[in-house]
Amino acid sequence: MRHARKINHLGRTAPHRKAMLSNMASSLIKHKRITTTVAKAKALRTYVEPLITRSKEDTTHSRRMVFSYLQDKYAVTELFREISPKIMDRPGGYTRILRTGFRKGDAAEMCIIELVDYNLNMLETTTKEVKKTTTTRRSRRGGSKKAEETTTTKPTVAKEAPKKVEKDEIVEDAVVVEDAVVEEEVKDSPKEELSDNPENEEEAKD
Repeated sequence: MRHARKINHLGRTAPHRKAMLSNMASSLIKHKRITTTVAKAKALRTYVEPLITRSKEDTTHSRRMVFSYLQDKYAVTELFREISPKIMDRPGGYTRILRTGFRKGDAAEMCIIELVDYNLNMLETTTKEVKKTTTTRRSRRGGSKKAEETTTTKPTVAKEAPKKVEKDEIVEDAVVVEDAVVEEEVKDSPKEELSDNPENEEEAKD
């Protein structure tokens, strides 16, 4: 029984496992991302993240301790010169595991393990998503750009107050209109009668 045994031996002896993790850690530090199986990536994450945390203190002691794990002086210089300034404000979680599917030969689950601060594509997508959300919020609230255009293009015109009309003026206008209608009816009526009756036309000629 394997009670409280949390170490994944990966089917290897202890010296083989330490050499493999050391080699993978130095490759990750140099290339910033590597492809491996999920089991090895999880074991590598617990191996390399304490070394990255130790690189925040650039002292001779910390360099010697990291070198005892990596056994590669170029990886040590890369870690202390390039990586440590970038991850100085990050309190852990320096690596990310992205699953890529299964291998054809033995159906092992594959993944990519990478340093979080060096994936530029992921950072660009997050910034684009933030921009998209801000634009949609502005468009829902009515659009500030459209409001600015309307204020610039359309000049503000002061509305004139409606004039008050008294009752006497309304009555006088109505009387004048009625008189004009009556005069037109009177003028039109004899002409129609004359045109309809030919006898009246002869009497008018005589």
